[in-house]
Amino acid sequence: MKRKVGMVHAVATHVRLFNKLVSQILPGVDVVHFVDEGLPFLAGEQSRKRVVRRLGLLASFAEESGAEVVLLTCTAFGRMVDEVEAAVNVPVLSVLEIIIDETMELGDRIGVLGTHPGTVESAAQLIREQARRHGKKVEVTARFCAGAFEALRREDWATHDGIVLKHLKEIMEAVQVVVIPQPSIERVLNQVPESERPVPILTSSRLAVERLKEKLG
Repeated sequence: MKRKVGMVHAVATHVRLFNKLVSQILPGVDVVHFVDEGLPFLAGEQSRKRVVRRLGLLASFAEESGAEVVLLTCTAFGRMVDEVEAAVNVPVLSVLEIIIDETMELGDRIGVLGTHPGTVESAAQLIREQARRHGKKVEVTARFCAGAFEALRREDWATHDGIVLKHLKEIMEAVQVVVIPQPSIERVLNQVPESERPVPILTSSRLAVERLKEKLG
């Protein structure tokens, strides 16, 4: 029987992105996807219980479909793995938490770039929390790309990419490492040559699939 992983998304375009990465990093592994595009409208602490319930339900559907591990690709809700994992009997991973874990080794001045205000706020908060756990002082510069998420939802990629590129170029001048937690932004990096990247840029989806491979291993 082929091995299988589950993924829960808040943006439908993530399905194609993660299918491509899984084919490269986990060839022969099947992916079962669940998309809830209502999740981005529930950002905020007041909606946390509803978000956990919905993520837990979708994760349980993935488990019922045979997934051995479930990956949450939605990034607007902060640290939720423990709460969602309580709803299933398989490991749950989060792209947001994975990328934050990787950030601590790369600098003290950390930039966060996002197109959803919930993601920007959650990522910045998690970086500060993780730094405290490591006894490390960090300066976090958070940059919200206003208008880009709306452009993504209507598949206006030219507008989306233009907004993100503008903010990316600005934030790279002010920090030692840039964190891009949203998989939907990663496609923009193909337009930025390595020679024009003065600092490391951490992206979430490839790291997440590599972590999936470790879990399956």
